[in-house]
Amino acid sequence: MYVTITPQNMSDTYNLSVADFVDYLEKENEDKAPEQMEHFFNQDHDLVHRREVINEIDGNTAKLRKTEPRFYSITINPSKRELQHLMQSKTNLKDYTREVMKTYAQSFNRDRETTAKDIKYYAKIEHRRSFKGFDREIKENAPYTKKIARLKNNIQKVGRGEIQGNVQQMKTQIKQLTEEAPHKINGKLITQGMQKPGLQTHIHVIVSRKDVTNSYSLSPGSKYKASQVELNGKTVKRGFDRDSFFIQSEKTFDRMTGYQRNFAEYYQARRLMGTNPKKYFELLLKTSKRERKKALSILRESGIKIPKLGIPTTKTQLALKTIKALRKAINVTKDTEQGY
Repeated sequence: MYVTITPQNMSDTYNLSVADFVDYLEKENEDKAPEQMEHFFNQDHDLVHRREVINEIDGNTAKLRKTEPRFYSITINPSKRELQHLMQSKTNLKDYTREVMKTYAQSFNRDRETTAKDIKYYAKIEHRRSFKGFDREIKENAPYTKKIARLKNNIQKVGRGEIQGNVQQMKTQIKQLTEEAPHKINGKLITQGMQKPGLQTHIHVIVSRKDVTNSYSLSPGSKYKASQVELNGKTVKRGFDRDSFFIQSEKTFDRMTGYQRNFAEYYQARRLMGTNPKKYFELLLKTSKRERKKALSILRESGIKIPKLGIPTTKTQLALKTIKALRKAINVTKDTEQGY
């Protein structure tokens, strides 16, 4: 389970309104019949019109500076394995999202308890994804894509009489480059914008920076974890505990669906792999052989490049040289969308 929190894009090319983001999330409904459409929902209602989402988020910005995000985007991304299990468990994704947002509210450290009733949010389930520039497949295909684009451009120039060249030879080169490229779907080179195959269901949540009363700020982007600070002679609670939010969202999924999570799928384990791979594999060695085998499969499916030596099976293999090789090879890819 990958859960991300992204602030509103505040660059000059983006509108301060949430309207563009709402329209982006509505695009998946364009070619669907009314009964097949996915609608926005919140803690209390299953069907919320896009106009209400825009009005409520845009109108809930009291005392915010122009440089401050008006809203945050939370993306809940179940893995392929979790989605397959989800189909069997028949758990309602809207119910799960509402539980996640209860956890989100509880992750704020404030002088009074924050609940889901204090949060103004609107969520939407999507079933498709397209490849974006930060995806591993796009990055690894890039050298081939650039050469193919150059060859196609030259073919057009030959046709216009701007340059001389062997068109058939260039077409053969394009075919060869396509075959050599590491990532393809049905023989076609994976390029940016191409739809991803398989189960891709995920949830987008638009959550206002301000509480439902438009009185105080609830920023998950705070650099402070749960802590206290002296302000004007008073002790004030502040911060948002992201780790707790991610961990509890994961636990909620397992509790609601009965999912049996592998060591490699835990948020804390993924984080440990990036910061202390030696400790990661020491802990993995303490699991069963079956658990380790499944972990290796999950790691490779996630795009993590494990050396030929595989997962260490003895303490001897946890030598510094091996760990350095693993650290260099590990490239954790988070299949998430960063917005629009």
